[in-house]
This record gives sequence, C-alpha cells and structure tokens, in this order.
Amino acid sequence: MRIVSGNYGGRLLRTLDGKTTRPTSDKVRGAMFNMIGPYFEGGRVLDLYAGSGGLSIEAVSRGMDEAVLVERDRKAQAIIRENIVMTKEEGKFRLLPMEARQALTQLEGVFDLVFLDPPYAEQEIEAMVIELCQRKLLSEDVMVVCETDKSVTLPEEIAELGIWKEKVYGISKVTVYVR
Repeated sequence: MRIVSGNYGGRLLRTLDGKTTRPTSDKVRGAMFNMIGPYFEGGRVLDLYAGSGGLSIEAVSRGMDEAVLVERDRKAQAIIRENIVMTKEEGKFRLLPMEARQALTQLEGVFDLVFLDPPYAEQEIEAMVIELCQRKLLSEDVMVVCETDKSVTLPEEIAELGIWKEKVYGISKVTVYVR
C-alpha cells in the first residue's frame, strides 16, 4: 500500500499482516478522497479505528492540518507509529492507543473530517456518530466517512447528520454523512 496523492504521495505504507485490521486499498482510498475532496485547506481529522493509519495520513498528505488516530491493537499501533515517522512530520499526528469509546471521552476541540471503519459496522457507526454529536466534537462543515461491507445499509440520518453521498467500490461501500 502507498499514499495515493498529496505531499506524501507515492510513499509506502506498512500494514499489519493477518486479519486484525482491514486496510483500505489504494484504489478505494483514492476513490474515497476524490469523492470527499480530493484536497483540503486545513482542518482536523479523526480516525476512530485507525488500523495502519492510512486514511488519516492520506488526509494530512492532501492538506489537513492534523490528525488524531485511535487504535486499540498493539501491533497496529506499532505500524501506525512507523507510518507516521515515514511522513517526516510527526507533529501533525497524535496516536491514542485505546478503544474508540474511551478516546471520545478524552478528545477536545472539533473535527472537520471523521473516518469510521469499525469491525461491526452498522450498530457501531450509529452509536459513534450519536456520541460524536452529543460531545460536540464535529465542526459545522464536518464530513463523516464510513467504510463498510457493501451489504451494510446505514440509516439515512443519524443524529444531526444525513447521507450526502454513498458509493460501492468492489466489496466496500463508502457512505458520507454531513449536517
């Protein structure tokens, strides 16, 4: 896997062997960013199930100012740290080595872009979006990007957000919520 575009474009990303994480393929990541951007003029990104960190690193590569990555798996955390070092801009990234729900209690400020790719998509995504709204962690212009299996049907609206775009890429579906 590699960073598709931006300041880090072409740089290789390490991923975890095995089935602990499901890294978003270069093709899906590129299509996802073309759908939501493809480039940004600053802002903060939150990835609650970071895996290898590829989505957050891609977002910063494409213009986001900083990223908070949340990952509970120790092996994945080590991969994320290596991938952050690869950017040579470690100050733009913060890794929270914990469960997503625990991280929500420690986050401050608002996020302009949120990635949700949890292991049990439907129930987890709905609960996380509700909690993000309740904790006032989302900016007015937020985009919440959810990656699921193509068979998963997410609600048209969750809390203050509604589906803006939805697209299937192979076995993956990307659903984008906005206010």
